[in-house]
Amino acid sequence: MCGIVGMLGDRPAAPLILEALGRLEYRGYDSAGIATLDGGRIDRRRAEGKLGNLASVLTRLPLAGDVGIGHTRWATHGAPTEGNAHPHGTARVSVVHNGIIENHAALRAELEAAGQEFSTETDTECVAQLLDLYLQQGMSPEKAAGAALARLEGAYALALIFAGHPDLMIGARHGAPLAIGFGEREMFIGSDALALAPLTRRIAYLDDGDWAVIRRDGAIFYDRHGARVERAIRETRLTGAAIGRGNYRHFMEKELHEHPVVIGDVLSRMIDPASRSVMLWDLPFDLATLPRATISACGSAFYAGLVGRVWLETIARLPTDADVASEFRYRAPPLPSEGLGLLVSQSGETADTLAALRYMQDEGQHVLSVVNVPESSMARESDAVLETLAGPEIGVASTKAFTAQLTVLACFALAAGRARGTLDAAREALLTQALMEVPGQAAEILSEETTAAIGRVAERIAEARDVLYLGRGSCFPVALEGALKLKEISYIHAEGYAAGEMKHGPIALIDRHVPVVAIAPSGPLFEKTASNLQEAAARGGQVIVFSDAAGAEKLKGIAAATVVLPTCDPFVAPILHTIAVQMLAYRVALLKGTDVDQPRNLAKSVTVE
Repeated sequence: MCGIVGMLGDRPAAPLILEALGRLEYRGYDSAGIATLDGGRIDRRRAEGKLGNLASVLTRLPLAGDVGIGHTRWATHGAPTEGNAHPHGTARVSVVHNGIIENHAALRAELEAAGQEFSTETDTECVAQLLDLYLQQGMSPEKAAGAALARLEGAYALALIFAGHPDLMIGARHGAPLAIGFGEREMFIGSDALALAPLTRRIAYLDDGDWAVIRRDGAIFYDRHGARVERAIRETRLTGAAIGRGNYRHFMEKELHEHPVVIGDVLSRMIDPASRSVMLWDLPFDLATLPRATISACGSAFYAGLVGRVWLETIARLPTDADVASEFRYRAPPLPSEGLGLLVSQSGETADTLAALRYMQDEGQHVLSVVNVPESSMARESDAVLETLAGPEIGVASTKAFTAQLTVLACFALAAGRARGTLDAAREALLTQALMEVPGQAAEILSEETTAAIGRVAERIAEARDVLYLGRGSCFPVALEGALKLKEISYIHAEGYAAGEMKHGPIALIDRHVPVVAIAPSGPLFEKTASNLQEAAARGGQVIVFSDAAGAEKLKGIAAATVVLPTCDPFVAPILHTIAVQMLAYRVALLKGTDVDQPRNLAKSVTVE
């Protein structure tokens, strides 16, 4: 959640760190700060709120020095105030931290008894005070760091600088990700590669439990046992150009308009257009013999997993469970030997999903991850990876990453169906052709005509206090996704329901003030959905229909408003309808005047439980 940046070089550190923190704004935060070494002495500036406030402080009170660490904080322990903002520290050491120190209360009591004086409400300060105590006892910074890390419980990524040590920075990782960047006589540290682009493209990732001693000429890595280890330096594909907003008002708007390209990139990787079949490289397990699949993810990625479950069961006839990752391992479900664990995550660092992955491994599952970051922890710890190729997604509310996940899962379901003998060549060619048409159809949804129709619907939604989204089958998760997007960026209360469940309770909410958004493409479940919408209309609900031309015509008698989407095979309808409901949420947020890219209280990469 929090963002970390550090620099050790021969240029002024503060301006570069501030710029790099700007690339981490997508993670969500409520305060920010920078500390540098100037003449061997630690100096710092902090501010509540957005980075602009910190920039104003730095304009009035510049920070000198070519060694520094910076942080964007998402508050957990202690209010989001300047006093609780990172970096924390003493005259001897300064610390930035992503994660939660679970034994902070016990450490604080011990340290206060030893005479250490605390000034914040945060769990992080106990790290700084522990280091300070060890330094007072005569330990070197490296020895103090090793001793302190051995005392910490919980999840953390840490970056440390020390007074009087201008050629030293220490980074540590347990549970939360951390990357080391290699430059020319310059070294960097960051929460992820995106933070360090365009400073460097040469990145090494700390494994869980690692810590690193960083100097201008390189880094020395140690594992959780203190043994020296080697970590590969990788060339990241990210550049500064990849994370620009272009001429769009918001990153979310830009990323919505990238749907066609991203989906096309996935299909070009996974489909042979000549044979109209899926190309799935060799996997370290046999799809034909899998007894069961278990999907786990969080947020929008979980909804993608729910669609994937429908596809795997209907196309590949593979029994499939789906669990939100934050509950999965605590339920401790029994898993069949040699089953498939399928994890979905944009960042590949989501703490709950990573924990679910490790539980699955302990239970003897083959682990396959669908991720957008091939260097991520989940990717490195999986048996196999299906990359979503969405590129950087800066808007906190997921858009193109979600449709990329759907596209990957659709291709995987076709490959599984072929391997399991439940999908013949003719049917695979038909469904593959439907997928190949999606980028063009996505572009139609993003056309001026269709977005204008969505904008007119948004005017209705923006006046509402409560909104219901309904869908059936593979479009039920799209209803959940549409409701989530509306909640996330417009702050309007919305809920997604399976349309057939409405009469089992939610129908009590319906009156003329409650819009009912229907995901209703033509297909086997259309008539069932239409009946449920009749029930809503009969009780005064404003029925807003997303359907193709044929479906819109059939529902015109009860629809208060209709958005006509391209006619498509029901197989790919979830992908296309997702784009429409995401655009609806965006247009409502514009009308509400909310912070579209950085909605309140939310973080992009959730690296704590």
